[in-house]
Amino acid sequence: MSMNPLLSNNELEIIEFIIDERLPDGSLYQGHYAINVAKVLEIIRLPNVTKMPGSQNPAMIGTFNLRGKVMPLINLAAWLGKDMVESAADKALITEFSGVKAAFLVSSVASIHRLAWDRIEPPNKYVQSFSRDSITGILKINEKVVFILDMEKILASMDSSLDMSKMEPSNIAPIPEPVRLLLADDSSSLRKIVKSFLEKSGYQVTTASNGREAWEYLSNLAQSQSGHNLDQDGISEIVDLVISDIEMPEMDGHALTSKIRENPALHNLPVVLFSSLFTEALKAKGIKVGADHQVAKPDLAGLDKIVKEIMDEKIHNSR
Repeated sequence: MSMNPLLSNNELEIIEFIIDERLPDGSLYQGHYAINVAKVLEIIRLPNVTKMPGSQNPAMIGTFNLRGKVMPLINLAAWLGKDMVESAADKALITEFSGVKAAFLVSSVASIHRLAWDRIEPPNKYVQSFSRDSITGILKINEKVVFILDMEKILASMDSSLDMSKMEPSNIAPIPEPVRLLLADDSSSLRKIVKSFLEKSGYQVTTASNGREAWEYLSNLAQSQSGHNLDQDGISEIVDLVISDIEMPEMDGHALTSKIRENPALHNLPVVLFSSLFTEALKAKGIKVGADHQVAKPDLAGLDKIVKEIMDEKIHNSR
């Protein structure tokens, strides 16, 4: 599976899948979840799994061989704290993001939906509390409620090399003048981690929970600039650079970048896309909408390096 090249800005395709759950009272319930199609390589029948000796994580089922490559199989229901009703008809979603391939156990796959990001609502605090802060969006399809999962967070909890909370800036050098960043990311946990990392590097960071919130912040600045007849330097007194995730409810990173480039007061504002998902199609789309750089999560050091390079060049050109 791959991303549909005909998708326009602020559109995505998702795979809806089902987890059959057994509730505490013994009754059965079907939970509907989703993942971006671009993250799914294929869907296979439940493979023969080798248990991992000494594994203390109930969500780690084991490993299996897929065409010569050993791959971990993760029980999403167990990670979410739910009791999955296992069946011989269960499926494994083979995924690739953050540079890692992994498989996730599900009961069945329902369908593929093509839709605009503005149909996806951000989760409220109640939803986050019962999902271990692992839901990034909510979609209503007919009478169903479909939860879009934060697969990056789930995978990072299973693979310490992907855990950005353990990453620290290296060779921190004093920044000669304040650098103000706007960070847009729909994952509250990742947003806090990236903000903390960047602040340790010496930047001042303002955050937004999705592209629409970031755009409202920037467009308000642009309106203010227009009212006071300021130039681009007027905005750079408040924000020097935008860092944005791609997958976000209401407005994605590509649509945000495109809006920035189309606005006369904002079009020179540097934009760095920081995402776990960079297919060739997505990279091409990032270039098309005008992103200055694209960095793959969880490479925080690479993000820090790119920000420094952009700001050094900006300071040099202003002299």
